[in-house]
Amino acid sequence: MAIPDAALERAAELRAEIAFHNRQYHRFDAPKIPDAAFDALMQELLRLEKEFPQLLTATSPTLNVGGPISKAFSEVRHERPMLSLENAFSREDIEDFWRRLQQKIGDHEVTLVAEPKLDGLAVSLIYDKGHLVCAATRGDGETGEDITANILTIGDIPQQLEGTGWPSHFEIRGEVFMSREGFKRLNECALLAGEKTFANPRNAAAGSLRQIDSRVTRERPLSFYCYGQGAYPSEDLPSHHYQLLQQLSAWGIPINPEILRVTSIEGCLSFYEDLMKRRPTLAYDIDGVVYKVDLLADRERLGPPTARAPRWAIAHKFPAEEALTRLISIDIQVGRTGALTPVARLEPVFVGGVTVTNATLHNAEEIQRKDIRAGDQVVVRRAGDVIPEIVRSLPDQRPLTSAPFEIPTHCPVCGSKVDHSPEETILRCSGGLFCPAQHKESIRHFASRKAMDIDGLGEKLIDQLLERHLIETVADLYTLSANGLSALDRLGEKSAENLIKALDESRHTTLPRFLFALGIREVGEVTGRLLADHFRQFEDLMAADTASLEAIPDIGPSVAQHIVTFFQQPHNREVIRKLLDNGVFWDPLPARPATEALPLAGKVFVVTGTLDGFTRDQASAAIITLGGKVTSSVSKKTDYVVIGKEPGSKASKARDLGIDLLLEEDFIHLLKESGHEPSGT
Repeated sequence: MAIPDAALERAAELRAEIAFHNRQYHRFDAPKIPDAAFDALMQELLRLEKEFPQLLTATSPTLNVGGPISKAFSEVRHERPMLSLENAFSREDIEDFWRRLQQKIGDHEVTLVAEPKLDGLAVSLIYDKGHLVCAATRGDGETGEDITANILTIGDIPQQLEGTGWPSHFEIRGEVFMSREGFKRLNECALLAGEKTFANPRNAAAGSLRQIDSRVTRERPLSFYCYGQGAYPSEDLPSHHYQLLQQLSAWGIPINPEILRVTSIEGCLSFYEDLMKRRPTLAYDIDGVVYKVDLLADRERLGPPTARAPRWAIAHKFPAEEALTRLISIDIQVGRTGALTPVARLEPVFVGGVTVTNATLHNAEEIQRKDIRAGDQVVVRRAGDVIPEIVRSLPDQRPLTSAPFEIPTHCPVCGSKVDHSPEETILRCSGGLFCPAQHKESIRHFASRKAMDIDGLGEKLIDQLLERHLIETVADLYTLSANGLSALDRLGEKSAENLIKALDESRHTTLPRFLFALGIREVGEVTGRLLADHFRQFEDLMAADTASLEAIPDIGPSVAQHIVTFFQQPHNREVIRKLLDNGVFWDPLPARPATEALPLAGKVFVVTGTLDGFTRDQASAAIITLGGKVTSSVSKKTDYVVIGKEPGSKASKARDLGIDLLLEEDFIHLLKESGHEPSGT
């Protein structure tokens, strides 16, 4: 089954957001969202990739650690990767972790080392013959930044080890952080000097450690705790992690005094609860607890790490903190894809380490369910790892003039009807072709290769066209002239002429491409082909009701409603009329043969794995054109399973059921035999 457009769109949005926040966090030391907000993005992407495995690529942030390397520093290749940690947020998560350990280590008692999870910057330190010779950041996990000069300014970190018995060459890892008192003093000095202050101790520590001038770092109150080893000679390693930390401490390397051995789930949770109670009194910021398998031989038995994290450790995040404030108003924001998001405007309140003025309300239904109203006193929850949110209101303190929140029926930006699918809680503006909040996205999609294929119309050019009010909707693209375009930044006369030529050529399209280009929710390439093949005439599709749409195979109630709602909007119809008036056209579709007369009529296909010459949508479209049906799961009713690279469990199930497997060359041969000339990627 093809990936739904909504899933593709959301996955792309998540990857872009994660990449942006990775850069902010790792390169600029200026995160825009709390850790848990970033965690939430990652968890959502993980869920999508699990539901649609074909979304997963080798470059997915769910398979990678850290962020890009700053060009301001030399690169250091880690002798062993610096991985991240799996996160746990509940007792159930810890029980699952413990159960996995017990399954692999069942012949003796499992011992863990519990320690505070510091909110700082992870670093690698290499000692050679007792001397500190190299220090690096985590970077992308494989390669970090050389920060040796800056690390040498931190008094906590010994440049020459104490005592004797250390290996001739070894690596340790730990966290550089700034104490709360040090952070306070640093910001006070910055205010007196008229300089910019830091948002929190973590940003201050990271920014201090990545100074080009190490003299600046020397003036910053940085500290360090070691939490383990990196590349370390096996013959010199103690048998237990706890013993290793004690040995490192004897050589003068600082370790956290809160570290404790535990031997049960209750021991883990007791340490967690105790540390959470004492969290406000600690000298430094922490955002949770880390549990690590103590016996190093047990770690080996647990197997190699996942793409991002070892199997022998987990980070148990703290819950949010709460505060009381007044909800001033509930505003509705319209995103670039038309999603309507309610945002709470709050009287400023200090919670979770920062001053909060806005909070998420999730969705309109949630607001009504919790009966949250403008003017209410509300409980706001926010910790270093959670987006600020409103937990509940206090109705007994509610003003007499308050009114229940009403779910919007029309877009606050363009007035189009709100499209509310029963399958999801998100509200969306249906004026995709007209709504100013969606102009950039609708034009970008309209011009894309699989839609109208307007070569040369990239995002930066779209930005300029909108900013200079040369266009408002996609229909205005066909009123542009070369003279008008040549005045734009970095667009010469020749480029302007080429774009006008591309626009002229795009006027002649096909009905399926045009339907896809309109950007109707959940109408991708395959659905566009289905609609075109069924209705043949665009006017008939525009006039269709949900019943006639649902009669088409593979068009469900949700998609049918999206289509009807889109064409009901006068603004959308006006933009479509202008497109046709401006010369967009397609050749009439030939008479449709009876489905039963098509070569693949009655045949059920499943496409799995990655094909070289086709996208999943292209393969499905070819099958449907020839009368076949494409489904997402293998069953006894399946006739063929088309397999590409890394096909997964569907191929195995097909073999078990005795279903014919088609390699890509077999599939192409079948299409040609059926009278279809394949046209892949």
